Amino acid sequence: MLIGLIADTHGYLDPRVPPALKGVELILHAGDIGTEGVLIALASIAPVTAVAGNNDANLAQLGLPLRVDMELEGVKLHLVHRLIDAAPGSGTRIVV
Repeated sequence: MLIGLIADTHGYLDPRVPPALKGVELILHAGDIGTEGVLIALASIAPVTAVAGNNDANLAQLGLPLRVDMELEGVKLHLVHRLIDAAPGSGTRIVV
């Protein structure tokens, strides 16, 4: 599985990002998204899983979690923006 990873867009999606993420099956955004438009643009490339960063209070209506635990192809992954919010579960192999 090809995964795209991005963070700290702060409301701006650099025009180099879509070509760089071409062909990914999933995009992980590790917070400080900035605007809903960034998530919409990324979702036009591939499904997006995102967490809230410390600068995402303006996106409260989206209900983004502080952390997400997921399993991808048998590998447990913990997605978080700030180290202080990290709480990886047992068996986690990747922390973003």
